[in-house]
Amino acid sequence: MEQLLQHLERFSEVLAVSRSTYVGTWDPATVRRALRWAHYLRHVYRRFRRHGRIRAALERWLHSQWDQKRGLGLGLTNFRALESCDVLLSVCLLRNRALGDAARHYLLQQLGPGPGGPDADRDSLRDGLCLLARRRAAVHLLRLGRYREGPKLQEDLVMKTQAQLLRRRLREVGEAEAEGPGRLLSRLWERLPHDHLLKVIAAALVETPASPRPQEEERELGGPETSGSQELVQWLLGKSEIVAVFCRQVPASLLTSVASRHPELWRVYLRLLTDWSRRLRYDLQKGIWIGDESQDVPWEELSQRFQSLLQAPSPLSDEVLTTLRTYKAQDGDFDVPGLSIWTDLLLGHESAT
Repeated sequence: MEQLLQHLERFSEVLAVSRSTYVGTWDPATVRRALRWAHYLRHVYRRFRRHGRIRAALERWLHSQWDQKRGLGLGLTNFRALESCDVLLSVCLLRNRALGDAARHYLLQQLGPGPGGPDADRDSLRDGLCLLARRRAAVHLLRLGRYREGPKLQEDLVMKTQAQLLRRRLREVGEAEAEGPGRLLSRLWERLPHDHLLKVIAAALVETPASPRPQEEERELGGPETSGSQELVQWLLGKSEIVAVFCRQVPASLLTSVASRHPELWRVYLRLLTDWSRRLRYDLQKGIWIGDESQDVPWEELSQRFQSLLQAPSPLSDEVLTTLRTYKAQDGDFDVPGLSIWTDLLLGHESAT
């Protein structure tokens, strides 16, 4: 174990050098040795990934080195990162303008098919870099994509593409590690515009295909249960502040479509709507429900969101209608406008139908 930890520490130093001007002294032989070291660590990962004690010990060591900031801030932050050491090293070298022409030419040769037939290490490196490029392109599209505002936001082609990319990425990280989807979504939340990311998440939840197959069969076929929707729902439900923003900023029609497919979310959505409604009071002079705080949801928006839910398919619309009638009865069951916000919401529904 001690020798293995020494190898890890030495490779961390190689990674640090790969980003410095010192790589100007590297020749093809140096690049080849560095890649072989990275391939060795990938073999370490594959050998010990199912060995609980050794993996835990390596995890602790990597975390301790990360905390001490001893050059491991380049990606070697956990045991899982050992699988892609060659990709990490290659990216650092390709980005470094100080790398000499001969060394760069050798590195680029490793990305193409070798003259001697298949090579496992070379194929792995090429596939890893291609996967990294696709992931970064997906994040770039999420960050810069544009969409049309409107009632059919989920039908926008750019939005649908972004939703598909997000679900695919969630599947990839979910297969690699249990907590991957949550960490990915939290990182995206930190880096991307919140309003746009929430709309992409909503579109991804609507895109989940409905299927009559049993859940066990869906898991085997890679259907809705593994489409990334459950990871999205769980992440939202675990972030009370984010789910509140989600229910406030996503357009009413799109959010109703999401609620129709995911009961866990629409119950939260309905609870938030009722909480927001209770914060309003009736202004006799203006003849409208108003809030005392600037962050209170306006009456027009509340009414629009409730009416959208009331037009949804059963059982969603039935439960929303039952909830409004129950609150109206608790307020005295008045049918006169302005006495109970629940009465006014029901009157709005009756006039619309």
